[in-house]
Amino acid sequence: MGPTTSGGSAVLDSATRELTRAVLLFSLAGRMRPDGSPLGALVDRYDFGRFEPHLRSSEKVLPVPVLALRAAPDDLHLPHGSHGLDLATADIMVVATPRGDVTLLLDCRFAADTEPAALAAWLADTCFDRERIRLGGRPLLDVLNERLALPTPLAHGQNVHQLVFPGGRLLHDLLTDGDGDDGDSARRPALLNEIVYRGRMPATHTPDLDATTPPNLRNHGVTLSSHGRGVSVQAGWAPHVENGLTLVALGMISALAALQRTRLAAFETMRANEQAMTDSPYEVRSLISRLSAGVNELQLDLAFGVEAYVDSLLIPEMLMESFQSSLRDALGIRDSLDNSARMVERLTSVISARSAALDAALAERDDRRDRTVSGLVAAATLIALPPTLLLTFFGVNGTNVHADRSILDLGTYGTAYALAWLPFVVLVVIGYVLLRRVGRHSGTLLSPPDGAPPAPVPAPRSASGS
Repeated sequence: MGPTTSGGSAVLDSATRELTRAVLLFSLAGRMRPDGSPLGALVDRYDFGRFEPHLRSSEKVLPVPVLALRAAPDDLHLPHGSHGLDLATADIMVVATPRGDVTLLLDCRFAADTEPAALAAWLADTCFDRERIRLGGRPLLDVLNERLALPTPLAHGQNVHQLVFPGGRLLHDLLTDGDGDDGDSARRPALLNEIVYRGRMPATHTPDLDATTPPNLRNHGVTLSSHGRGVSVQAGWAPHVENGLTLVALGMISALAALQRTRLAAFETMRANEQAMTDSPYEVRSLISRLSAGVNELQLDLAFGVEAYVDSLLIPEMLMESFQSSLRDALGIRDSLDNSARMVERLTSVISARSAALDAALAERDDRRDRTVSGLVAAATLIALPPTLLLTFFGVNGTNVHADRSILDLGTYGTAYALAWLPFVVLVVIGYVLLRRVGRHSGTLLSPPDGAPPAPVPAPRSASGS
């Protein structure tokens, strides 16, 4: 039994629409925390129908609107004109994830039938020349940055995904199978190719559409879903399904942007670790602290900026899961995530090894210092005790001490000097012999087992980097 409205009528996931809708998602370079946004939650601004309870429970993870405005159709200008399309509405929204990744959402509807060639050209224009889109005579991003008033202005990122929800005659042509005539049967693949590839490949190019048609999203004559890396064509779906598919694509674009940023940050962390040359323990500890903090941020980005959006937990429904899985595979997010996670894990190991090397070096330095101090104390004691004994001897009013003789008269006091110095000389000789014996036998502690040759140890990196 399908979901129903309060009046008892069934709410289907399929529907027809008169006007073609295009939702454009642009990742933006820069960070923006959505804390305290006055626009509320994304669930409050779009109709998600039966998916809303799932999104309400995951509201803390979802992107948050930070700016929303409706532009007059005549104010939105593309670099190469409108391509003959009559724009009816244009809603602009900037959303940010809890980790601060920002995405620009442009929701457009066209007032009349949309020709596939014109729509493909419009999609190509808004993708490849997106920096030149203007609003009211000014670059669109300049207008948004002025309204957001961020310390660091946002810039266009690398990732774009465009969702097309056909209406009118275009919807009919995409959902019609044809009557068996070669021209009619090839009509839908040609339309899909033209839109998905933004007119950059011949319309007769017919790749394996099964690779871009997620399972369970195809109901012959009623619904159709097909996509590439940059464009999705979703035909015959109800508005709440369209919005759910848009949210899935939004999560994928945000995750891909976070993944690329994490990869670059990992390389910067590696470079900072390699180029750091210092002998100061304080500076080394400061470096390790900074590198560890950076790696912690990378791990948080991978966990809450990528992994949170690439599984089916947000909307555990077959429709959303199928599209999400197919789009995730097309974008290659899973493999990139695994590779990035391994890179961060190895960075963590390198930083831990550097910290252990620092601790060992400091322990060795402290041990050398302790040995030096102990040696100095022992030497001072050895030097001070014999003169002390001699001075004590000469200070005694004994019969062996003559007032008219110098204390340096070895002929008279030679026996006293010998008795004072001989025991300490013998002690020094015995200690030296014992230390040499201990030093020779300590090497057996590091000998390889069974007489095997020792493993080669790589030379340390020199200051010149050679």
